[in-house]
Amino acid sequence: MSDIPTYMLERVFDAPRHLVWRTWTEPDLVARWYGPNVETVIHCLDVAPGGLWLVEMKWGDTSKYERVEYKEVDPPARLVWLQSTADAEFNAAPNLMMPDWPRVLHAVVTFEEVGGQTKLRLVWTPFEATDAELACFAGAIANLDKGWGAGMAILEQLLAELQS
Repeated sequence: MSDIPTYMLERVFDAPRHLVWRTWTEPDLVARWYGPNVETVIHCLDVAPGGLWLVEMKWGDTSKYERVEYKEVDPPARLVWLQSTADAEFNAAPNLMMPDWPRVLHAVVTFEEVGGQTKLRLVWTPFEATDAELACFAGAIANLDKGWGAGMAILEQLLAELQS
């Protein structure tokens, strides 16, 4: 088996860990930073093992749906989930814009307290992927910072606002 392509994002936020955790686990806060430059609608956010996060990102008359199933929840230190592109009923579905995009992604997010700040690490990998999906993900890694980076910039502003 070939190596699995991995996307890793690390950020340090000038905020306590419990507050950064809240921005990833409370629907009203998640909706403010997730899916930058679109309207983010959280249809369900049940942060518990087996719980679902169903999200719709809207721009104009177009919507993109995602389905997340939490596998591990260890407050305020770690979240693990499986993430899929979904149809409007939140059933896992192929990505119509990128047919070889992985059907399922495995995400691990850790929150580490470091001297009053929080080090966040997101590790995203294709899960049980085909060779074509692995290749598609590997080719996209260089561009993933655009979306995640924009979301992290909004998250940084949100954390500053929550502490003021």
